[in-house]
Amino acid sequence: MIVLAGVFGVIAVVLANLWLAGQRGALAAKGEAPSNTIVVAAVPLKFGDVLSSDKLREIAWPDNAVPAGAFRTTGELLDGDKGGRQALQAIGANEPVLAPKITGPGQRATLSAVLGEGMRAVSIRVNDVLGVAGFVFPGDRVDVLLTRKVNNNDGSEQSFVDVLLQGVKVLAVDQVADESSEDPTVVKAVTVEVDTKDAQKLTLAAGAGQLSLALRQVASAQGEQTERVTLADLIGESPDEAAKRKAEAERLAALEAERRRAEEQFTGIRKDIQNLGDEFDDKLKALQQPQAEPEVKEVVKEVVKYVEPEPPAMASVGVFRGMERQVYEVPRTK
Repeated sequence: MIVLAGVFGVIAVVLANLWLAGQRGALAAKGEAPSNTIVVAAVPLKFGDVLSSDKLREIAWPDNAVPAGAFRTTGELLDGDKGGRQALQAIGANEPVLAPKITGPGQRATLSAVLGEGMRAVSIRVNDVLGVAGFVFPGDRVDVLLTRKVNNNDGSEQSFVDVLLQGVKVLAVDQVADESSEDPTVVKAVTVEVDTKDAQKLTLAAGAGQLSLALRQVASAQGEQTERVTLADLIGESPDEAAKRKAEAERLAALEAERRRAEEQFTGIRKDIQNLGDEFDDKLKALQQPQAEPEVKEVVKEVVKYVEPEPPAMASVGVFRGMERQVYEVPRTK
């Protein structure tokens, strides 16, 4: 029994070693990935740099992890006789050179090549204050604010500020579109990327008031709920202004109540007059209806009769309709 146990133990150890070796081989085979090459920048590139073989190099890259828009070889990127390419944005050393970051063959690095699909470039006039003291750079996100003044009905002037656009991308400051620029510069114009409708808003707002920029956090492109800000929001109302406003509101409320009472009284009087006129019309119609003559019995005796003068055939009757009196000529009844 001891010998059999020893033999079975040796067999079990050998089989376990064989199984573990097979598992290690399988894991090693799975870890192997066919490698290829992609083109990366050999030196830092900035907007407008012309790409050449001395600024690029090829490095090994796993086939199953190649970024979209990458180039396999330097020759494929430069494409020889079709003309050179230029960088559209800053590319760091050893960073993959992707198609969206460079121009097409023979194209120049212009602002139009940076615009997204369906977007427009619009310039805004700014100064050292409205342009955030020169700390706005290409690639930043800003909010566009509109400050303007309007005349109230009482002739007074009111100033207010509205947030016109939010999270707008800055394409260029003055004539510089290089996102790698780090030196603050006071500029006179900022070019932003907007759609067609926002481009119309900016053009109209430039003549309606004063535009200014508010720099946003780099990762903050989401819009938020905003409200109009007026001078009253800055300092609030003084006690005298609050008391004056309250007194004026009370005076207007009293005038409105007095007007309503007078209107109710006038309505009551008008209804009474109309009811009186309707009653008079009913009585007049009753008088105009023919009445049966009384039966006359013949009496044979001598009488002395007094003959009265015959009354006029027509009689005048006055009727009030509302606030107006009307006179009617009606036949007199016998």
